Amino acid sequence: MRKMALFTVAVVLGLALGTCTLRAPKPPATASFTVTEKDVGATIEMNSADELVVALQGNPGTGYAWEVLPADVAVLEQVGEWEFEPQSNLAGAPGTMTLRFRAVEAGQQVLQLVYRRPWETDVPPLDTFEVTVIVNQ
Repeated sequence: MRKMALFTVAVVLGLALGTCTLRAPKPPATASFTVTEKDVGATIEMNSADELVVALQGNPGTGYAWEVLPADVAVLEQVGEWEFEPQSNLAGAPGTMTLRFRAVEAGQQVLQLVYRRPWETDVPPLDTFEVTVIVNQ
């Protein structure tokens, strides 16, 4: 009986100590920021690992698409591809085009997008979008 009690205590202590040593540190809280057409020219201040969601009106059925222009400094990383949510179930309906970015390092980046048909390289874009993103550590 005494051996069983000691064994039980040893198992409980082993589990308790094992649990303590296996606990991972709690990850820092991240935030999500959403920008739309009304935010053109805004400055967004974020921390590393925060998410920036760009939600712009568009209609890919017309051949137009939002294109991210290359940046001199890359403090943001694109996450996934464009998502499109039409305003209605009608074919060719306009809607909201959404793209996500993750802040990957401290710095400042001007995020620029143009709305154009990819094959019309000599035609000015139909629309532009720009925000300045400041990423803190």
